[in-house]
Amino acid sequence: MTRAWILPLLLMTCGTLVAIAQFVRGSAVGAVPFLLLFGLLAGMNSPLVFPRPVTDAEARRRSAEDGRPVVYWRAGCKYCLRLRLRLGPAAHRAHWVDIWRDPAGAAAVRAVNGGDETVPTVVVAGRPHVNPDPSWVRAQLGRGPRTGEG
Repeated sequence: MTRAWILPLLLMTCGTLVAIAQFVRGSAVGAVPFLLLFGLLAGMNSPLVFPRPVTDAEARRRSAEDGRPVVYWRAGCKYCLRLRLRLGPAAHRAHWVDIWRDPAGAAAVRAVNGGDETVPTVVVAGRPHVNPDPSWVRAQLGRGPRTGEG
């Protein structure tokens, strides 16, 4: 198990324990909202909300071909989740690198952030942008392939 799943599992465990306590007290109806709430929180903080991650090398290769941004992220990061949710379906057009799964991705983020693993870091045309505005990232996703760069 990777550390990306620790927070979602902890949230589900807490939700289950609270729901069991409600059920033991005789409030089966009160247990359901707790399970739903903690299940939603666990899902939102899991890697499942994000597009399938690729390696740093693969993301760079694809970005060089199609000009789309590379988004470095990690599960449990509220700013990454904010970016993902605000991008909506357009998020699938970016190349997502989970820095907790890819050491090269983590190293790339540290290289542009003074040794810190600050995410989300979005690289567009070779230039890093730390925690950019989601509307700006969406605009970058709407652009076509860039020619003459690289």
